[in-house]
Amino acid sequence: MKKWQCIVCGLIYDEAMGWPDDGIEPGTRWEDVPEDWLCPDCGVGKMDFEMIAIG
Repeated sequence: MKKWQCIVCGLIYDEAMGWPDDGIEPGTRWEDVPEDWLCPDCGVGKMDFEMIAIG
């Protein structure tokens, strides 16, 4: 599973955790997150996230 970080505010989307508050189940790959999903902290779209290496 990968992690993606918002380049505007730094929020991290972890594929293993999903984003249940927005109906995105744990294990949801980034490619499967709806295209109209917005960063819950700053409101930017998926295009403003980049994959990051953790650890």
